[in-house]
Amino acid sequence: MFGIGKRDRDVEAALDELRQADTVAFGGVGIAGTLLPVTEAYRRVEAALADHPEDVRGHLDRLLAGGTPAGRVYAATLLERLDPAAGRAAWTALRDDPAEFGTFTGCVMGRATLGGYASERLAGA
Repeated sequence: MFGIGKRDRDVEAALDELRQADTVAFGGVGIAGTLLPVTEAYRRVEAALADHPEDVRGHLDRLLAGGTPAGRVYAATLLERLDPAAGRAAWTALRDDPAEFGTFTGCVMGRATLGGYASERLAGA
C-alpha cells in the first residue's frame, strides 16, 4: 500500500485497530470527551484516504469483508466518503446482518446491529 515511512506504519496500525474494533465512536466519549484509540485510528485512515485514496481503497474493501462488525461500519463510512455509490452498496450489503457492536455517542454507550445501523444510514442518504 504505502512506503515504509512512519506515517505509513501509523496508517497500517490504524487499519489493524479498525479491523479489530468492537465499538463505533466518531467523536470524544465520556464527560471529558476522550478519544478512544479506535476513533483516533479512524481519523488516521480518514486522513490517509484524503491523501492517497487509491492506496486506501483496497484496504477498506478488505476491512468491509473481514473486519469485526464495528470495523465494517468504519469501512462503509469511509467508503461512503470516498465514493458515495460504493458506500451505499456497502450499507445495502450490511442491512440484513444481525451482528452486534458497541456504540458510543458522547456519554451514552449503546449497542446496535449492523443491519439496523446500515438501514439507518440508507434511510438518511
